[in-house]
Amino acid sequence: MSSPQQGDFACRLCGGGKLYLYYTLGNDGRFRYYRCADCSLVNYDLASGLDQRQYTTAFVDPADDDDRRNHDKDQSFAFLAGYVAQPARLLDIGCGSGRLLYLAKRAGWQAKGLELSASMAARVRERIGLEVTAADFLEFDPPPGELEAYDVVCLRHVLEHLPDAHAAMTRVRALTRPGGFFLAEMPNVEGLAKKWLRLVVRLGLHRRRFPADFMAGHCNEYCRRSFEELLRRHGFRLVRWETYSKKPFANWLLNRIAVGTKARALAQRTMS
Repeated sequence: MSSPQQGDFACRLCGGGKLYLYYTLGNDGRFRYYRCADCSLVNYDLASGLDQRQYTTAFVDPADDDDRRNHDKDQSFAFLAGYVAQPARLLDIGCGSGRLLYLAKRAGWQAKGLELSASMAARVRERIGLEVTAADFLEFDPPPGELEAYDVVCLRHVLEHLPDAHAAMTRVRALTRPGGFFLAEMPNVEGLAKKWLRLVVRLGLHRRRFPADFMAGHCNEYCRRSFEELLRRHGFRLVRWETYSKKPFANWLLNRIAVGTKARALAQRTMS
């Protein structure tokens, strides 16, 4: 039997068995995250339970240019526009309130969304007049006409919630045309602030406080190395990896020195 310092399951990215305890969450440390020594993916021990409901978001008017909650999506679209020939065809998986879809439509792109929440999908359809399908991405079977049909497929703060990243990337590749792009945004487990917090907790200099009913919500945590390995296994190459913030000066700096806690990555599908 393995000790709590070693994972007793295989890495969900590379299948390796060399998993060591990286950090814990919860007041009693019951929610354990293990880093793979081979590929660097940080795997949550799913046997301890999972709760994704804490990430449910409220509807934000996607057409409101002044709402600060839309500004990170504005950054995402500006980032895409610097790499993708326009106008493009875009699919936003986990589109939330639809801000990215709205920006794409306003720029003359063809855009479609996929959203887990049926009520959110309905509100976005009503507000911006674009097609938004309510479905679980890992169970979604795209129509034949959408296979290899998109210039850009987006997973923004979705990938870390999916236990089976390989199933997700198989679907992403099937939807992306050869030479097309995949935009991913996710927490950067190697962000400087995250490293500092893990250090002071490990040294006993800080104790995190969690609500009594806290449950872990992220299945996997990525850094650049583990994300590139995932891409490689599914026929994508990394074009750009950066970190970002909603604050203008911090964002300018973090785009250039990738030490932030949120990562934005653009990958291109190989032609084969």
